[in-house]
Amino acid sequence: MSQKGGKKLFLLDAMALIYRAHFAFSKNPRINSKGLNTGIMLGFTNTLLEVIEKEKPTHIAVAFDTKAPTFRHEQFEAYKANRLEQPEDIEVGIPWVKEIVQGFNIPVLELDGYEADDIIGTIAKKAEYKSFEVYMMTPDKDYGQLVEDHIFLYKPSFMGNSVEILGPKEVCEKWDIENPDQVRDILGLMGDSVDNIPGIPGIGAKTATKLLKLYGTLEELLNNTDQLKGKQKENVINFGKQGLLSKELATINQEVPIEFNPKDYTYDGPNEEKLKALFAELEFRTLSKRVFGEGLKKPQINVNEQLGLFTGQDEPKEEEKESAPVTPKLIQTLETTAHSYHLIQTEEEIKELLPYLEAQEELCFDTETTSLNPNAAELVGISFAYVSLEAFFIALPADQEKAKALLELLRPIFENEKITKIGQNVKYDLLVLKNYGLELRGPIYDTMLAHYLIDPEGRHSMDWLAELYLNYKPVSITTLIGKKGKNQGNMRDVDANLIADYAAEDADITLQLKHVLDPKIKENQLEKLLYDVEVPLIKVLAAMEFEGIRIDTESLAELSKELEQESKTIEQKVYEIAGEQFNLSSPKQLGEILFNKMNLDPKAKKTKTGQYATGEEVLSKLANEHEIAQAILDYRQLVKLKSTYVDALPALINEKTGRIHTSYNQTVTATGRLSSTNPNLQNIPIRTERGREIRKAFVPRDENYVILAADYSQIELRIMASFAKDESMIEAFRLGRDIHATTAAKIFKVPLEEVTSDMRRKAKTANFGIIYGISAFGLSQRLNIPRGEASDIIKAYFEEFPAVKKYMDASIEKAHKHEYVETILGRRRYLRDINSRNATMRSFAERNAINAPIQGSAADMIKVAMVQVHNWMQENNLKSKMLLQVHDELVFDAHKDEVDLLKKHIPELMANAITIEVPLVVETGTGKDWLEAH
Repeated sequence: MSQKGGKKLFLLDAMALIYRAHFAFSKNPRINSKGLNTGIMLGFTNTLLEVIEKEKPTHIAVAFDTKAPTFRHEQFEAYKANRLEQPEDIEVGIPWVKEIVQGFNIPVLELDGYEADDIIGTIAKKAEYKSFEVYMMTPDKDYGQLVEDHIFLYKPSFMGNSVEILGPKEVCEKWDIENPDQVRDILGLMGDSVDNIPGIPGIGAKTATKLLKLYGTLEELLNNTDQLKGKQKENVINFGKQGLLSKELATINQEVPIEFNPKDYTYDGPNEEKLKALFAELEFRTLSKRVFGEGLKKPQINVNEQLGLFTGQDEPKEEEKESAPVTPKLIQTLETTAHSYHLIQTEEEIKELLPYLEAQEELCFDTETTSLNPNAAELVGISFAYVSLEAFFIALPADQEKAKALLELLRPIFENEKITKIGQNVKYDLLVLKNYGLELRGPIYDTMLAHYLIDPEGRHSMDWLAELYLNYKPVSITTLIGKKGKNQGNMRDVDANLIADYAAEDADITLQLKHVLDPKIKENQLEKLLYDVEVPLIKVLAAMEFEGIRIDTESLAELSKELEQESKTIEQKVYEIAGEQFNLSSPKQLGEILFNKMNLDPKAKKTKTGQYATGEEVLSKLANEHEIAQAILDYRQLVKLKSTYVDALPALINEKTGRIHTSYNQTVTATGRLSSTNPNLQNIPIRTERGREIRKAFVPRDENYVILAADYSQIELRIMASFAKDESMIEAFRLGRDIHATTAAKIFKVPLEEVTSDMRRKAKTANFGIIYGISAFGLSQRLNIPRGEASDIIKAYFEEFPAVKKYMDASIEKAHKHEYVETILGRRRYLRDINSRNATMRSFAERNAINAPIQGSAADMIKVAMVQVHNWMQENNLKSKMLLQVHDELVFDAHKDEVDLLKKHIPELMANAITIEVPLVVETGTGKDWLEAH
């Protein structure tokens, strides 16, 4: 069974499990002193605990039905009509079960109009798309239709039967079908007496599978009734529509309007106070002792064979009912693990430790500070580890001068070129040390980066990795300084003895993670990417973040006033067109104006809350025909520019440096591209005039410098041409032709000199769209042309550039085979939906199969270039500094005396970072601000 980076989601069908508990205790009810039958609650809790303890889900949720009618009742009035009235103990038990689930801090999922299986089906697909292994826990056979390579049906044991975990192979074997989706056809043909689904008379399970082997689907069977004989033919013809309705009723809806935010489903343990109170009220004394770590007892049955307390044997004794399915917690903690952590506080103790640190080839370290912002953080201490389960925490005094004096003793360690420094998110530690005048020299190993390369879309925090790979739960920082919020404390205020264990544990666990992750790096042939690209980039990014960039606050203040005035003018224009004033920021009021009063779109869509949708997509479609829609879009753009950038940037200026220091993230995007936060400089608009003006505020440090920008020209197109080995494209790039005009000449079959601006525009959109696997519909939307014309453009494109089509097909074929694609340097993008039976998800994955190697290779290229440019500038001791990276562009504070040197060498280094068949072109510019340089 394959694993997706350890993300394991269990989705429990509450009602199915509640009914099992009801039947288990129906002959021998469990009544407490208050006269309450607690069998449902006890049975469900034991089952839930067994799942948590045995399967260790990282994420979990429980889905319930509501009493509201569903779309199935609307389609078929008799749906579930033959079900008996709900037993009283179930009626009473459901609210208790919900309380228990919430007591475990597990989300309760329910939505009027949908059944639990629809909710589970929808969440399962969304979670699988986000790289989870999903287990749908239910005895309900209908769920078989949802099963895929990473979605399993988890059938709990009952009446002596052991747990069954069914993947696609097992579902197909169980039903004797070719693919799990045929479960719907089976149910459509034979019906389901439990849910009162009629099916087609005279067709049972064996006949249904026989017919499906011949025709594949119910629909295809109905198309071939002439091949049937006798009564069977008569029934299929007469009850065919009933069969189709039955299939529809049995189909689990995977489009329930419910979101999947993994954070909300993370399992972090119960709410002790709430759960203890519930158990006390239900009189689950033995269970309470066990769950909260008191009086753990060995299980009375083999948990590998049984799940829950439904053994089908004689009822166990009172104590055994609670103890049987529960196993002790296996996850390790500081309290359960033998360790040797040492607190170091004096100069003498540090000097005593130094020879041991200096003797190591590898040394793990971690800083403890007062802030997550490295520019504002003060060191509270540093921990070191070089063997597992032993670590040292050096506590530093609050007096910064005294702290610096002690840190000087550690300089030989940090600046020793021969010692590999291991850490988790080393860039943060490097910046903190840099603020204290300490350099980090020698090889670096970052466990966060290593895991990012192994599982780009997974989580990379130390706590997560510890549980995933070491079965260990580290001490939470909240135990020392409290939960996030205004009342959260500071590490400076915590006793050094308490910090010592927490900090030493961080270094120890990170060292252990290095030993686990490094073999996986080698196994996946990621060494070059890690050691030659990502790790060297740490120092480059740290230097850029440390440097920061100067902002012209006066120009921003002036721009803010202009945007304010412009937005007010547009706002008045909207009111004039609408014929009345309203709250333009209220989607509800706006929708009523546009679609009730002005009737811009008789078929206007509404959101699930009942108000009209007024998002950008809706307004953009209306903008060509209705002036008010374009005006609202313009208004929103100006307001966003003002609030997100123009007014926000000055507030982010660092008081100490007077500059803005963005933070670059290496482990966020699945493609390998860098992202930036606080502020996000990757999203500063460039396509609108007002958006571009924001770049005018990014200026050089003083009058001796200018801003220099160096930008790859059409890098992704050049990479695609190289990958595809398309001679026409390669020749155009080599001869320096306008690639979009060249493409237009080919697909519109005109001489190059006769290409119009409109032809070039369409060819340009096609060029970039092809990289992203654009469809005829997508191209028609972008160009605002009929779909037929867009289809002709794509067809002509592939006729003229057959090698591109061949490359795209080969990329998709490779992805289908391996479930991942690779960049030029071997960076992997895993595509778990590439073989999905869901056509939408599969086509999305196929588009990624085409684009990810191209976009990822562009990311590889600029990262290599950054490392080489940085090293060259360091070696030549230049005054100029690299400040920003924004997609395919690098921005520098260029000393005026060095501009010519930079303009000569930076394009060379960038163009030759990675050699491909197509020549890379780098354009440079200088100016008094970023806009002028760009």
